[in-house]
Amino acid sequence: MAEDYPEILDAAQVAEMLGMNVQMVRRYAREGRLPAYKLPGGRTFKFFREEIHAFLKAHPAVPAEEGSIERQET
Repeated sequence: MAEDYPEILDAAQVAEMLGMNVQMVRRYAREGRLPAYKLPGGRTFKFFREEIHAFLKAHPAVPAEEGSIERQET
């Protein structure tokens, strides 16, 4: 559950929350696909838990038909 995580997350925590690879979370943050922040001069991304939760609500997972592989366009 999202409330089990701290208010400000790092990429590893977001990856765990979303069931993704850490490198993919960083890539999505760089591309602007996930809401993320960097402090001036900082190298690491920080994420607000509520923004990630809102992102999940706005982009629900849709199960593919059994036996088919679909690729969603972004």
